[in-house]
Amino acid sequence: MATLGDMGLSAAINILSALVFLVAFAILRLQPFNDRVYFPKWYLKGLRSSPTRSGAFVTRFVNLDWRSYLRFLNWMPDALRMPEPELIDHAGLDSAVYLRIYLLGLKIFVPVTLIAWTILVPVNWTNHTLAKSDVNYSEIDLLSISNIPLGSQRFWTHTVMAYAFTFWACYILQQEYAKVARMRLHFIASEKRRPDQFTVLVKNVPPDPDESISETVEHFFLVNHPDHYLTHQVVCNANKLAKLVKEKKRNQNWLDYYQLKYARNQSQRPMMKTGFLGLCGEKVDAIDHQTAEIERLSKEIAEERERVINDPKSIMPAAFVSFKTSKFIKSFIQGFLPGIALKIFLILLPTILMIMSKFEGFLSISGLERRSASRYYIFNIVNVFLGSIIAGTAFQQLNKFIHQSANEIPKTIGVAIPMKATFFITYIMVDGWAGIAAEILRLKPLIIFHLKNFFLVKTEKDRDEAMDPGSLGFDTGEPQIQFYFLLGLVYAVVTPILLPFILVFFGLAYVVFRHQIINVYNQEYESAAAFWPDVHGRIISAMVISQLLLMGLMSTKHAALSTPFLLALPILTISFHLYCKGRYEPAFRRYPLQEAMMKDTLERAKEPNLNLKAYLQNAYIHPVFKGGDDDEDEEEIIEKLEATVLVPTKRQSRRNTPVPSKVSGDSSPSLLDLQEKGRP
Repeated sequence: MATLGDMGLSAAINILSALVFLVAFAILRLQPFNDRVYFPKWYLKGLRSSPTRSGAFVTRFVNLDWRSYLRFLNWMPDALRMPEPELIDHAGLDSAVYLRIYLLGLKIFVPVTLIAWTILVPVNWTNHTLAKSDVNYSEIDLLSISNIPLGSQRFWTHTVMAYAFTFWACYILQQEYAKVARMRLHFIASEKRRPDQFTVLVKNVPPDPDESISETVEHFFLVNHPDHYLTHQVVCNANKLAKLVKEKKRNQNWLDYYQLKYARNQSQRPMMKTGFLGLCGEKVDAIDHQTAEIERLSKEIAEERERVINDPKSIMPAAFVSFKTSKFIKSFIQGFLPGIALKIFLILLPTILMIMSKFEGFLSISGLERRSASRYYIFNIVNVFLGSIIAGTAFQQLNKFIHQSANEIPKTIGVAIPMKATFFITYIMVDGWAGIAAEILRLKPLIIFHLKNFFLVKTEKDRDEAMDPGSLGFDTGEPQIQFYFLLGLVYAVVTPILLPFILVFFGLAYVVFRHQIINVYNQEYESAAAFWPDVHGRIISAMVISQLLLMGLMSTKHAALSTPFLLALPILTISFHLYCKGRYEPAFRRYPLQEAMMKDTLERAKEPNLNLKAYLQNAYIHPVFKGGDDDEDEEEIIEKLEATVLVPTKRQSRRNTPVPSKVSGDSSPSLLDLQEKGRP
């Protein structure tokens, strides 16, 4: 059993490790040659220039200003200084609300910790149950519920505290849910126009022998939604074309490098070998070779582009359909148109879960990450939390655990929970303290950037790609936070000594990730905090789990009078969840009609001559059809993608199309009309 001395040594090691990481970060971030690693977001926004381009040779790599080292911890107040509205403008609502999860942890657990240490710790410590028993115990167990004798009236204190903690947590959750819902609606109302606000992805378009995919989609919406339908863009399979475009960009990058190299030294033309990785083969003029390769690829790209445009087999049974107004029709269409080994596995797990989510049919990055986060959280509960508790009990109880009834499982786990408090305290210090401090050091990205910068970077474009900071990683970060909520809620009544360690995690993580969001991470998407119902639901599930385990533990303590009063807690908690789900969740699932109409009215007043169709026309065209210097004009490509051979059809919907088809310029004729025209 771990003693207080053991825990003190573990705490000292982890605190020292965290301080080393923080000090190393504070010093490394001051060095000019690391600037792109620790401030990539400002470079991507074009608001920061490299300090290595000016000054003496040594000062380009090392900061010689001794005064800056006296202020090396200024990053902490700097991270907290930016107001939340400015943070939303800078990093988006998703990032700002993600930080509020850490604040939510502090709001819940700071009062809980103070009350638990004021009331529960003295109640537990002023007993002598463990001292008079023959069982092995540690000093930490003296502060837990294990030190209360069987059948004691003191268990009423724990019951009352369980109610108090539940009510407080529910109150904070309700306040935060309402706040985030208001932030979401305000953000959507004030943000700039985006194509996805008017567009949905229609999948699995049924094949029709008489119509193309484009015609089928157009005629369906002209018949069924004539007042709202605006335009559509079919999805093309351009994988081969994308590879050619990527290869051309790579060759263009090499050409830029060799031209820059020749411009610096014109006494000798740069040479290269044409074999594998440039290590073998014929030696040729590098500039001429890359120019010839680019010309060859340009011809292949043009040919492949024509094939994609004209080959019906390249058109996928899906289309992006745009409407004239942010209303309920969007939701309707989307709904109806269809240890070390553990650590290594945890590193691979997010990728596995992301692949599983893709197979389920989730398409957007935000949807994929939310689904993966849900699975990751379940894995943490089952394997890390319950697995550690069960494994921590004696293996001789395994047979009993397997063969006992389901009603007895909470009792078995509840008894084991106090015994695992020291394990989870150590886990929090290693993963939550040292791990968060290591996050801000960014040692892996630092090494990778300098390796790429030394061996691979040839142009400024390469340097920008080498410093790619990535995104926040909601699919792994949020489940980690939720695991600490679970630990805090489970041990708040059982072993309150764990709570201060939780508080340190939430406080340190809030400062660190606020700094990272401001200076480092470049979020890939903006979902307007659509993940908050999942956050709320997982905290509720953690509360219910903690209540069930507490009931299981109390039932083994012969607390016959106080235990039944705990039965109401899960019922009250689930009722509260259903209330919040009905009251606030609709704002996260669909945009209120009143807000949508208000936004449409404001946009029409600000831009009365807005051509929405032109704005949406090429929003979802395949990326390989955009942005080429020697490529065809985008408008010509769009016209070719839309132009399809008109085929006579037997479909009755074609007769009733109320609006002229953009393909034929007139209402589409039916087969009967064509037959009548052919008669003498």
